Amino acid sequence: MYISKFIWNLLKGTLNSLKNFTLSETTMALNETEVSALGIKMLPGYKDPYHGRPLTRGEMGCFLSHYNIWKEISERSLAVSAVFEDDLRFEIFFKRRLQALLHDLQEESLEWDLIYLGRKRMQVEEPEEPVPGVRNLVVADYSYWTLGYLVSLSGARKLLNAEPLQKILPVDEFLPIMYDKHPIDEYSSHFSPRDLRAFSVEPLLLYPTHYTGDEGYISDTETSVVWDNVAQSTDWDRAKSLKTKQQEKLRTEAINTPSLGSQFDNAARDEL
Repeated sequence: MYISKFIWNLLKGTLNSLKNFTLSETTMALNETEVSALGIKMLPGYKDPYHGRPLTRGEMGCFLSHYNIWKEISERSLAVSAVFEDDLRFEIFFKRRLQALLHDLQEESLEWDLIYLGRKRMQVEEPEEPVPGVRNLVVADYSYWTLGYLVSLSGARKLLNAEPLQKILPVDEFLPIMYDKHPIDEYSSHFSPRDLRAFSVEPLLLYPTHYTGDEGYISDTETSVVWDNVAQSTDWDRAKSLKTKQQEKLRTEAINTPSLGSQFDNAARDEL
């Protein structure tokens, strides 16, 4: 399965595909010595919050692909970029909604580093804080998935400056650490500063094409091998994986109410 990452320079309108490799080609081919030579070290004490397992090669490959995109953004000094994985579907009026968001960000001069376009919200007990003056935007709380997000130049450089390859963990655990919303202090304490300015669109503009249990569902991150031991497979019971299931039902009092309503009707139909 090809896990592609796409970077879209929103100020230039160019789209670059980084799909000339698979996770297995980028990480499975590396032996333990080569992984060490790249300076990759696992975060001390890291275990998957729900399985209790160590990092997988698939998760390491996923992190590296995002990391390389952040490097490209930094090296090319791209002011605003959108990053997409290839296993997603777009909500109706995606382009117009994204354009409206970018307009509002500029009009309000909002300082931001990262904006989720799609995610799995993990904090489902309390509502997230709406952003005044910006339609359909909230301050992001603890979230999973990296299927699509906006990242600014300052955001990419903050992520790189954290030197995450020296204390690697899944990328969707790393991002909440960097905006200081991760619930496990033991992990967060290895990174400083944790001042990423992170937000999320509400309602979301992207969703996964498949969830755990769906026909055709494949995961190169969950079904893999241990990051430093290719002989140890990690094909855990994905039916029990909370990370790859659909988002939990929100408590009524936890439903987000952005400060300004959407100018577009929501619909299940996909449309670019």
